[in-house]
Amino acid sequence: MYFSGISDEAGKTIDRQIAAHRELGWSYLELRTVNGVNLTQLPDDEFDQVYRAVSEAGMRVSCFASAIANWARPITCNPEIDRQDLARAIPRMHRFGTRFIRVMSYPNDPEKPVPEDEWRREAIARMKVLARMAEDGGIVLLHENCSGWGGLSAENSNILLGEVNSPALKVVFDTGNPVTYGQNAWEYYHAVRKDIAYVHIKDARKIDGVDHYTMCGDGDGYVREILADLKASGYDGGISIEPHLAAVIHTGQTCDDAEALYASYVAYGRRLMELAREIGWQWS
Repeated sequence: MYFSGISDEAGKTIDRQIAAHRELGWSYLELRTVNGVNLTQLPDDEFDQVYRAVSEAGMRVSCFASAIANWARPITCNPEIDRQDLARAIPRMHRFGTRFIRVMSYPNDPEKPVPEDEWRREAIARMKVLARMAEDGGIVLLHENCSGWGGLSAENSNILLGEVNSPALKVVFDTGNPVTYGQNAWEYYHAVRKDIAYVHIKDARKIDGVDHYTMCGDGDGYVREILADLKASGYDGGISIEPHLAAVIHTGQTCDDAEALYASYVAYGRRLMELAREIGWQWS
C-alpha cells in the first residue's frame, strides 16, 4: 500500500504540490491540474517542466486524474474530445511510468437529456473504444464512482465493466462520492470490491441536501471501515486523498488563501495516516 493525493488541492503550482507531499513523507502524487490546466492538456513545454520537477524531486505519479468522460463532458459531447485526451495522455504516462488514468462515464446532458437506454448504450460504446486504446497503450483506465452512467449505482458500474470486458478498465473507488449521490458507501464498496485497483479518500455529510466535506473518518463515507476491509483483504494499491476541505478545485471552487489550502491538505494527509496506523497498516 502507498499513499498519494490529488495534489492540486494543495496548491496550483507543481512546486507547491511537491512540497506538500514531501512534508507528508509521500513519494507519490496524483496529478490533475497544474496552474489550472489538466495534465493531459498542458502544452508540451509546460508538461516537460512538470516532468522535470517531479523527477528531480525523486517522486512518482500514481495516477493521471484526467477529465475524460467527467462531469463537464455529457453523453452528448463529441467523443473525439476524450479520445484525443487519452491519445495525448498515454505517452505522457509512459514518461512517468504511470499505469493508471482516472475516467468517468459521461453524465446525461441536463439541457438535452437522452433516454436512459440510449445513455447506457452510448456510454458503454464510448468506453469500449477508450479501453481498446488503453490496452494498445499498455495503461489502465480507472472508472470512478462519480458523475456518469456507470456511477449511478454499483450495479451500473458492474454492468459497465462487464460489457466493456477489458483488462484495461478497473475501478477507482471514492469513499465520499456515495454521500453526494445519495448512496450507501459501504454497500457500494462491497459491490464493486473485486474490480477496485485504486482508492480515493474523501468524506462528507449531507445536511439539508448540501454536501459538507469533513476530515476523513468524520463523515458518512465509511472511511475507517473501508480502510480496515482493504487491509484485511490484502490490498496493496494506492490510497489517494481528495480532501475538498478548503476548495473543490475541479468545480472551480477555489481558495484565495494559499496557506490555508496547503495546510488543510497536509492535515488531511496526516489524519489519513493516523487512521491507517490505528487499523494496523504499515508502510516504509
